[in-house]
Amino acid sequence: MDAHVNIEIDREAALEAGPWKRNLIVCVVGSFTTIVGMTLLLPFLPLYVEQLGVSDHAAIVQWSGIAYGATFFSAALTAPLWGRLADRYGRKLMLIRASLGMAIAMSLMGMAHNVYELVGLRLLTGLLGGYASGSTVLVAAQTPKARSGWAIGVLSAGITAGSLVGPLVGGILPPLIGIRASFFLIGGVIFITFLATTFLLREGPRPKTARGSKARGGWALVPDKRPLIAMWVTGLLLMIANMSIEPIITVYVAQLVEAPQVTFVAGLVMSAAAFGSLLSSSHLGKLADRVGHWRIIIICLAVSAVLLIPQAFVTSGWQLILLRFLMGLALGGLLPCIASVIRHNVPDAVTGSMLGYSVSAQYAGQVIGPLAGGFVGGHIGMPAVFLGTSVLMALGAIGNWMVEGKR
Repeated sequence: MDAHVNIEIDREAALEAGPWKRNLIVCVVGSFTTIVGMTLLLPFLPLYVEQLGVSDHAAIVQWSGIAYGATFFSAALTAPLWGRLADRYGRKLMLIRASLGMAIAMSLMGMAHNVYELVGLRLLTGLLGGYASGSTVLVAAQTPKARSGWAIGVLSAGITAGSLVGPLVGGILPPLIGIRASFFLIGGVIFITFLATTFLLREGPRPKTARGSKARGGWALVPDKRPLIAMWVTGLLLMIANMSIEPIITVYVAQLVEAPQVTFVAGLVMSAAAFGSLLSSSHLGKLADRVGHWRIIIICLAVSAVLLIPQAFVTSGWQLILLRFLMGLALGGLLPCIASVIRHNVPDAVTGSMLGYSVSAQYAGQVIGPLAGGFVGGHIGMPAVFLGTSVLMALGAIGNWMVEGKR
């Protein structure tokens, strides 16, 4: 036992002295640029679909949704695979693969001849990509455990910033340089990310068991599986809470504000939660390193459950914007803490695999959230979306409290 403790202390000391801060900077910048690349086409996607030969209005909307969702669908399926390969062959290698693959796929989108090629390239982007999730694996594994919450919080802020900036860039670039040139430009920027990852990132030595461990043995190597399952469910609930209002928000806002302001206020509502998370993620991650990651997770889930209730009864647009912003502040601590709890509760040899499954659970939430929100909002009523999500978050807080208590 003493030998094991000494090895762990030596490893943490080596990580503290290593290049983890430089790695964090590279991963934050790389994640930001790749997320911008994945989201910048949102404002002009229907226009590009129309350019590619789709003329019917309903078909344009349908193909736009398919093309946008294709990346996240394939990314959800492949995240565990890249996590396993990262454990076996190196996390830096996976980031090099992801950045180069995305640079090529994004550039090829600018050469698409029809909508089928566009959808195929969006699928390829999700298949070859995964830079942000790979960065989470590398930062979680190569950062001292005492600082993992803060480091992953900073990385999470970079990812959130990318999702906010991407649509803005997508709205600015096409009028200036054209849609196809926009793809070439972002492909070039991601290629710079590939060069920075290749030449600036330094991965420390991996545990010996990681090189020889079998993929099937990953689950068996986890001594206590309850924290792991709890974190996967928490990640799923987080994304459901964030995404459940997406299909109803414009219609809901139309009941609160005058017609000319609907789209503007709806955009602010959608951005408010992400902006709140951007501001709070690193601070809550740092706080969690001091007071405990489980405690922050339980508090964040409980606070978000409370904040969802008044969202069902707002009477003006600014009230909804404020409540979504406060909810974003609360939810900002979840992603860093989820990754940190997994990091603390699984062997280093399978960190990538287990974090890969966590990413897949979060992608699943991004799919389930809008589907469930649209169904409940259409059949039961829009307030029920907020109240139902509140119940889910409350159950998540109670479940995490029970799991943590039993440990």
